[in-house]
Amino acid sequence: MNFSKEITIYCDGSAIGNPGPGGWGSAILIFQNRGGKVVEEIGGFEKHTTNNRMEITAAIEGLKKAVRNSEVTVKTDSQYLVNGITKWVFGWQRNGWKTAQKGDVLNKELWQELMKVSADLDVTWEHVKAHSGITMNERVDKIANGFARGEKIKLYKGGDKDYKTFLEGEPKARATSGSGKAYSYVSLVGGEVKTHKTWSECEKRVAGQKAKFKKVFNKEEEESLIKQWQIN
Repeated sequence: MNFSKEITIYCDGSAIGNPGPGGWGSAILIFQNRGGKVVEEIGGFEKHTTNNRMEITAAIEGLKKAVRNSEVTVKTDSQYLVNGITKWVFGWQRNGWKTAQKGDVLNKELWQELMKVSADLDVTWEHVKAHSGITMNERVDKIANGFARGEKIKLYKGGDKDYKTFLEGEPKARATSGSGKAYSYVSLVGGEVKTHKTWSECEKRVAGQKAKFKKVFNKEEEESLIKQWQIN
């Protein structure tokens, strides 16, 4: 089958506990020459990992599916991923993969692989708002979180029209599953726990840091997590 060179990839990653069991998910939309789109979902699991590693892995695996010399748009709700591949990697590379503070770059091998798989593609990186009702972004979030929890995830591959029917038939994510509207986001950096009203606020705090963070869905869950992290 002959495809055009327009490809859109949605990708997301998750790690329960961060670090902890993790999952990644990508949905690749390939625009055909004769109209319509082909959609392929992919995903995977890692026993012990971090959210950031899963975010990068999702992008890598999605781009591996792209046809060479394609024009690709990657959409992700991770500012860490977007800033890393469009800005930070060039400085890290010049500095021998050291940070400005002369420390080793975290996830170095994944950043290097991401640069490699992007080399023969014209990639545009686009940040989208998390959990804002974007169907494809919510879908890859569900895939990533499902794999992280060890669930059996049914992945789709086929035409765009049938994909819409497939999504309509999928069970809705549970409120405690890692998908859906958040009550708040909780982060732990340097032994200090903070809560955030939005994911962008939380991500800004934890990006590039040794941190834990989690989305919670009610006040009780928030208070329980805060107490747990303060004790540990």
